[in-house]
Amino acid sequence: MTAENSGIERIESRTAQIGGGISVDRVLPVRQHRRIGAWCFLDHAGPARFEPGQGMLVEAHPHIGLQTFTWLIEGEALHRDSLGNEQILRPGQVNLMTAGIGISHTEESLPDQRVLHAAQLWIALPPGKQEIAPAFDHYPDLPRWSEAGLDFTLLAGSHAGRTAPTRVHTPLVGMDLQSPEGASLRLALEPGFEHGLLVLEGAAQVEGERFGPNELAYLSPGRVELNLSSEAGSRLLLIGGEPPTDDITIWWNFVGSKAAIAQAQRDWEAGSARFGSVKGYENRRLVAPPVPW
Repeated sequence: MTAENSGIERIESRTAQIGGGISVDRVLPVRQHRRIGAWCFLDHAGPARFEPGQGMLVEAHPHIGLQTFTWLIEGEALHRDSLGNEQILRPGQVNLMTAGIGISHTEESLPDQRVLHAAQLWIALPPGKQEIAPAFDHYPDLPRWSEAGLDFTLLAGSHAGRTAPTRVHTPLVGMDLQSPEGASLRLALEPGFEHGLLVLEGAAQVEGERFGPNELAYLSPGRVELNLSSEAGSRLLLIGGEPPTDDITIWWNFVGSKAAIAQAQRDWEAGSARFGSVKGYENRRLVAPPVPW
């Protein structure tokens, strides 16, 4: 719905489950906005607390036509994939996996962990890039700075003369904003982008409208700045990009045309070499549901 007098749309999350019994707040996709720019999926996990050995465990599953983008805030997680990569992700770091024509991977909390707090996003690959070779990149160092009481981390794209190293294939932005003691500022925006501002912790006033945890403020293109105030201890996630013009389908773990998705489902269920295998998970694979068309 639209926040009164502001022209800002309020999107509330819904609860979903991921492997290991961890609950997440799923923000994208929703009926009114399947994507924000190229960002086509957004889960906010945690902060979830659990006993050692009982954290996240997402067994082997496939992807096509997208990039998975994991921003870790608290805890530690292990990524494994069918290219042979094994990478521990620690707070303040990003894992970026490009599925392209096809890849499979697993995600799990380390055995000694007791907490998980992360944002898991997908980026839809643009036409001409949907069938590129799969790849994996790890980014331990990202641009960070402080301004007007906010601590910024640039996760993707460019902002305020800074550019993140994350390798993406379409114009977009991703940024973490943390407010230890509360802050107010006018935040510059790219007017050609649509944006979403998600409250991860605490609360924020967006053009005078209050947003609480797991509420997203959707901002249509045309804004050059945003009047933003955040409460002490708040954490926000800003995403944005050029409004999409291509027609894609998002279904299960796949992004692409309906024909491409149906073929990927058949290939995964048949154990095709297209998706390879993850060492140690050859017989621990998620089952794809039937394609509904």
